[in-house]
Amino acid sequence: MERGEKEAQQYVWDGAIPLQIHLHDSEVTTLPPPSPALILAPRIGYLPLLSPQLKPFFSEALPPGVDTIWFEYKGLPLKWYIPTGVLFDLLCAGPERPWNLTVHFRGYPGNILLPCDGEDSVKWSYINSLKEAAYVIHGSSKNVMNMSHPDQVELWRSVMNGNLETYNRISSKLKLGIIGDEFSGKPNPSPSKGQHSVDETEATAAVKASRIPVRLYLWAINEDFNDLEEAPHFDSWDQISYINRPVEFNTEGKYFTLLDAVKSILPEFYPDSSNRTNAESTDEQRIEPEKERHPVVKLLRIQGIEPKMEIPFSWVVNNLMNPDYFLHICLYIKAPKTIGA
Repeated sequence: MERGEKEAQQYVWDGAIPLQIHLHDSEVTTLPPPSPALILAPRIGYLPLLSPQLKPFFSEALPPGVDTIWFEYKGLPLKWYIPTGVLFDLLCAGPERPWNLTVHFRGYPGNILLPCDGEDSVKWSYINSLKEAAYVIHGSSKNVMNMSHPDQVELWRSVMNGNLETYNRISSKLKLGIIGDEFSGKPNPSPSKGQHSVDETEATAAVKASRIPVRLYLWAINEDFNDLEEAPHFDSWDQISYINRPVEFNTEGKYFTLLDAVKSILPEFYPDSSNRTNAESTDEQRIEPEKERHPVVKLLRIQGIEPKMEIPFSWVVNNLMNPDYFLHICLYIKAPKTIGA
């Protein structure tokens, strides 16, 4: 790994979000009410993992009962299996610091959120994401499934504790490296039909094609805004499209950008993109953004960064991927009035 890549990866792992966490009024049993907890939460972490810090802080104010921690932001229950940094990027178009959240220990909204039994649930959600990523990359998740128990524990602890050195040492055994050349690549819309063994596929993946696991959080909005602080607020997860759609491209050939990747993930928004060159796509972005028949990217954020759309997609993947080997992209897009018109 080159020095620049190491520095970028360390930057991602060191990323943190200042939180100001209030106990919900309905769970406060003391006067005066407890002050909010101030916590620096890792971007790559998960909100339920803050429980060991929050439970002692609020314990004297809680009513009797069984504790099941969950969080909300402006009335919206937060999905615990989405990394904290992704939640922040998605929900705070105009970033607020500290991020004001409300914590609950009672009344878990099981009709909205999947059950969560604390750290164990988060761990297995992470391991399942690794399996899914391995399957996308190599067509098999056997390397993750065959991890030794000590390696599995050490890998999870490295994510919890933000230990990048240990994470790299253990994760390298999974053979999930997916891009060699940072600055090239061309779309490959049709997956290979050849019959290869899993081992052969793993050995030649970097040469033949790269399949990038992507989780895209899309909010298609109808109203326009020029300032991120004026961005509309959503109050239901039904307003967000959660898209798992891998990006596939060869590691030789035409320059493949972040914009190309977005278009390949969202063909319903860019129905004619497969017939255009990258230069034509860039010209279209510059010349036609105001035409209502074209979608307009209002916000694209990865790891708290708003990269330019012409940046090489391979650089984004190599440097901004989460520890679950998924690239998490938060996207606000102003949809055309009639898609494909």
